[in-house]
Amino acid sequence: MKKLFFVPVFSALFAFGGAVCAQVDEQSGPQALIRTATQQVLDEVRTRAIEPSDIPRIMDIVNRDILPYIDFRRTTQLAMGRYWRTATPAQQQKTVEQFKMLLIRTYSGAIVQLHPDQQIEYPPSCIAPTDTDVVVRTVAMKSGEPVEIDYRLYRTPQGWRVYDLNVLGAWLVQTYRQQFSEKIQQSSVDGLIQYLNERNEQLASGKRN
Repeated sequence: MKKLFFVPVFSALFAFGGAVCAQVDEQSGPQALIRTATQQVLDEVRTRAIEPSDIPRIMDIVNRDILPYIDFRRTTQLAMGRYWRTATPAQQQKTVEQFKMLLIRTYSGAIVQLHPDQQIEYPPSCIAPTDTDVVVRTVAMKSGEPVEIDYRLYRTPQGWRVYDLNVLGAWLVQTYRQQFSEKIQQSSVDGLIQYLNERNEQLASGKRN
């Protein structure tokens, strides 16, 4: 159970970063959004490498350049499935907060894996102007091997937002939905919240197991 909470989502950072002097056009098409943001984070890495010990810089990048383009509430709602509807508003909010923190800590620990010569390819995507929910495909090279990464986005009044991620055939929402369901069946929604809180405390203390 614990091991599955560390789905290999390090690649998510390739599409969510941004240099200090650059801004993403949130009203552009979803593929353009991903491509622009990808280039920006790579530019930042090329300017100055990200050190694992530079926690303030890592968190600054995450808070400033990653979080604005993710809809954590939608991700959490989908991950909880039918249990979202039976949870109280307070339980929903607490689950969103704890799940968000878990993913933030995962992103923060993974961002240091970016390297200056990182290569990203963008296969053609069939996206119509009227589409409101789309998948953008990318291919990243890791240790000389291609890693396929798909991003699921939906259109909001503020622009496109990412709410799901597929790495090597594993969609994040689907993976967590099974885990959330098991935990809720074992110990209720409050049990899930407690578990996420404990995992976050372990990650904050540097424990990965």
